[in-house]
Amino acid sequence: MTAAGSTTDPIPAPSSGSGRPPAARRLLHITEEQTAALVDEDLALEAARAAFAATVDGTVFPSLAVHGSDPRNQFTLKPSASATHAGMKIGTYWPGNTEHGLPRHHSTLLLFDQTIGRIAAVLEVGTANAYRTAAADALAVDLLARTGTTTLAVFGTGHQAAYEVAAVSRVQPIDEVLVVGRSAERAERMAAVLAAQGHTARSVGAEEACARADVIVTATTARADTPPLFEAAWVRPGTHVSCMGADAPGKRELPPELFARARVFCDLPEQARRMGESQHAPAETVLIPLGEVLTNAPRGARTTATSRSSTAPESACRTCIWAWPS
Repeated sequence: MTAAGSTTDPIPAPSSGSGRPPAARRLLHITEEQTAALVDEDLALEAARAAFAATVDGTVFPSLAVHGSDPRNQFTLKPSASATHAGMKIGTYWPGNTEHGLPRHHSTLLLFDQTIGRIAAVLEVGTANAYRTAAADALAVDLLARTGTTTLAVFGTGHQAAYEVAAVSRVQPIDEVLVVGRSAERAERMAAVLAAQGHTARSVGAEEACARADVIVTATTARADTPPLFEAAWVRPGTHVSCMGADAPGKRELPPELFARARVFCDLPEQARRMGESQHAPAETVLIPLGEVLTNAPRGARTTATSRSSTAPESACRTCIWAWPS
């Protein structure tokens, strides 16, 4: 890959029989502005489709979540490999970035030189990762939600919310977006942003959002030591729920009671139990890999919920649930 403003040399082939390694090459650096200009919803959705299909037969690598020198600052290490590339994504969450006018989330991708095992490229992919995260939700909605879904409820008013709305709207005929936030002011502001992007959007309370929504997306920083974002009884049968905030141990967005009246899907069951929303599911809950739905299962009308765990070739977190009347 080449990019304007970056320098790179071809990777030389090893000298036959010389025993000497290939000559070193200059490191390729692709900036956030350059990668952001290359990605869109269609590219992200096709990448998500390929990644989830790869989880069925491919090798999956565990993720590691840690914190910086300040425990409020979190980052995750997510290794990945395909037939042609290998590397690692470093995802950061720096809550103080709002004071600098920057998104709290960012991602950096390190790619190895496959000939000599050294870092060959550094890509800043904050925007691309936002597209990728939303594309995983859109794929789950496309596979699992009822056809003719028109009302989307979004819990969360941060950087990711608008990407989620755009991605889901590409796979379902969404004609109304309901925004729920911990702050009424921030929810109104997000609704205005979405309206400026062409969506019919308004701020509502959690109970009304659940009562009206065909699809619910949660993209918050909620933790298990705080109340769930809504009550299980508020969710209508047939509602698809995509939970994006539970991407590390100790996080939780859903009411645990929802698992009792739902079928649960995820990217990787083992990791979803450790890092995703399903870490709070009863032990007997069956977790169905979304990749199996993608490659084998027919579509149908369901009630679903999606959360975050890890996928190959790049670890991220997703869990899907579809519920029925209790």
